[in-house]
Amino acid sequence: MSRVGPEPPGPAPVEVRVGSGRIRLRDLLDETLAGIFARPGRAALTTLGTVLGLASLVATLGISRTAGNQIVERFDELQATQVTVRARQSADQQERAGDGTALPWDVESRLLALNGVVAAGAVADVPSSGAVRTVPLIDPEGRTERTVPVLAASPGFVDAVRGHIASGRTFDSGHVRRGDRVAVIGSDLAADLAITDVDRQPGLFVGDELFTVIGIVDESPRDRGVLGSVIITSRVAEERFDVSRPERVIIETELGATQLIAGQAALALNPNAPESLSASAPAPPTRAREDVQADVNGLFLLLGVISLVVGAIGIANVTLVTVMERTGEIGLRRAIGARRRHIATQFLCESAAMGLVGGIVGASAGIIVVVAVSAARDWTPLLDPWLPFAAPPVGALVGLVAGLYPSIRAARMEPVDALRSGL
Repeated sequence: MSRVGPEPPGPAPVEVRVGSGRIRLRDLLDETLAGIFARPGRAALTTLGTVLGLASLVATLGISRTAGNQIVERFDELQATQVTVRARQSADQQERAGDGTALPWDVESRLLALNGVVAAGAVADVPSSGAVRTVPLIDPEGRTERTVPVLAASPGFVDAVRGHIASGRTFDSGHVRRGDRVAVIGSDLAADLAITDVDRQPGLFVGDELFTVIGIVDESPRDRGVLGSVIITSRVAEERFDVSRPERVIIETELGATQLIAGQAALALNPNAPESLSASAPAPPTRAREDVQADVNGLFLLLGVISLVVGAIGIANVTLVTVMERTGEIGLRRAIGARRRHIATQFLCESAAMGLVGGIVGASAGIIVVVAVSAARDWTPLLDPWLPFAAPPVGALVGLVAGLYPSIRAARMEPVDALRSGL
């Protein structure tokens, strides 16, 4: 037996008040989906503009963050792993004071025992060494002569400046003990002197002294001047060119150990008078790191915004064409009671929905691109955690802004004119 009486009230439908009329949210959603899927191919192509724009934005921001981090890491690794030790007194003052205030040449044996030291080497400029040439005779035209820097160094100097030997080898402690007249030259000087191979032991005159070239250095990230210089042993420099003491000691440390080594180096090099030596280590490059990161991010952000603007223009164009094609539909809706704001809201929702979908797909594609590029370059991918979540709302906002003018144009159509044009 059925109960007679009024039915219990159900949940009230969600409605959105537009102007003086009402439209249910469900109906608005249905109309939006119907409008989008009525032409799925066009909707997909329209969404593709937002996908490409936001994918470019996410990818460029992610790649810029990743690349910037690599730049900063390399900068930190090169700059923040070097300690330079110098004597506080000049060479003349050291001569008057004796060896107690001087830098020693055997820095490798004194420093490599310290925990955190990777390489170390002492170096001094050789003054008045004369012109460098490859023939024993003086060329009046100067075609075989070069006036280049000549450096007296300990065996570990090339490693301390991260020098790379392209051909041959560098000298060792045996060459130093024997006083061998051997030299290592930079690749720039080797190219000027037409020395390309050291297997035949080419000769090189420094002033009147003949040296055998045993190695060519083609890279020196810590000291680019090495590529245009001649490097000879400390003993030969002392015997032939009166270079008695090194001017500076270059120390390469492990990352994060510079401050520790800077505090210990003076004591290790001169335990009798550590106060006579000055060790300098670079300060943490926080400001430089931030500047590099900001410059890289700014550049790629600009490119991403440009891509996003191009996608927004594509949405606006396609939405405007859609409005023109649906003129008859707009006129019919207006004729049966739809208000201007109803029409505008529908087209705005359609464009915003396409932008939202484009934002979701674009964010996913951008993340995939960042990971793929990082994997190809052996980088660690970095991405701001808020970026994937911000891309869909940004896409919806772009679609909303892009559909603003077409929706206003659709809302301003008069029913009679729209029906006439549609028919």
